[in-house]
Amino acid sequence: MNKIGSVQGKNILLLQGPMGNFFKKLDILLQQHNATTYKIGFNAGDSFFSNHYNYIPYRDKKENYASFISRFLKEKKIDIIFLFGDCRYYQSISIKVAKTLHIKVFVFEEGYIRPNYITMELYGVNNFSSISRDASFYQKLPLKKEPEVVEVHNSRFKMIMSAIFYYLIANIFYFRYPYYEHHRDFSAIKEAFFGIRSFVRKLIYPFYEKKYLQIIKTQLSKKYFFVPLQTHNDFQILTHSPYNSIEEFIEEVLQSFAQYSQQDDWLIFKHHPVDRGRKNYTKFITQRAKALFVDKRVIVLYDTHLPTLLKHTKGTITINSTVGLSSLYHNTPTITLGYALYDIKGLTSKGIPLKEFWHNQQKPDKDLFKKYRLFLIENTQLNGSFYGKFPKFPFEEDKKE
Repeated sequence: MNKIGSVQGKNILLLQGPMGNFFKKLDILLQQHNATTYKIGFNAGDSFFSNHYNYIPYRDKKENYASFISRFLKEKKIDIIFLFGDCRYYQSISIKVAKTLHIKVFVFEEGYIRPNYITMELYGVNNFSSISRDASFYQKLPLKKEPEVVEVHNSRFKMIMSAIFYYLIANIFYFRYPYYEHHRDFSAIKEAFFGIRSFVRKLIYPFYEKKYLQIIKTQLSKKYFFVPLQTHNDFQILTHSPYNSIEEFIEEVLQSFAQYSQQDDWLIFKHHPVDRGRKNYTKFITQRAKALFVDKRVIVLYDTHLPTLLKHTKGTITINSTVGLSSLYHNTPTITLGYALYDIKGLTSKGIPLKEFWHNQQKPDKDLFKKYRLFLIENTQLNGSFYGKFPKFPFEEDKKE
């Protein structure tokens, strides 16, 4: 899964990584382990956060990328590729080509287990992960104690500053990469606006939501269903779900709630923190709830303490968010309406339609979840951060020393 093996004497390619210096540090570490490294970038932001002595810019049209990367991998005799995100255009093409050439590809992503972890898997993450979805596989595993976790001190400030510099430099020098197409909106001005609006909203929302926290712990405890919303342009939605938008998901949940839930049940939606400055679904949710005559039983939140919401809910309804894993951790019944790597019988309410979930919530098997979580940690997670403590990589030569 995430067993890299030896990198000594290997030819290694790093593609576009997370915004910031993470891949630059990894590049230096690989060289210290006697690997020959290359870095391919697709915009000036990639260049800025790279070691320039081994940086190769790709400035051609994207339809020519497959032949370019195939030729590059063969000429440089690449053994291993490291990249971030497996659904982006250039990354997905690279993975496909690498597989035909029997080249290992390690994919990074935000942690399945949070905080203090990041994800690294062979060839794919999330629904592209190769880990088993069969409960019997995990049931056969021994029940062991989880490894000690080191606090990674993830810096939100460092993440924001990395994003600002990345977008700013990529936009200023866009003419150097005239054919580059980003997987999301690539306007530095828009990102700055979203960032400022997010900061303002984060200051305001706690005052608005303070009254709800106590109500959730008392009057509404075990009387509401929790719906954590995901980022609107995330590949988890666009690639790993049947939905074309978050609004489509909200509509399905509201209609089902109105038709099948008990009259004393409540529904609480929570916005995703990343979307704080970008999206606000309150008006849409409120209007649709009114049209369905359930507006008196629907609450929309933004920054209320997530563990508290998970502890006091009757059940969590998600597309495929990693909040689902946190929900299972709190022994809360969970249903996924998209394609989730943890959607396993005995963990989630797999196989139960949403209309039945309102009346029949199945709690996760505690021992099964402990085994599953430990397997995830040992095989897909690294104790580290993209914007905090750098993780220790499982290089084979380190184990021999």
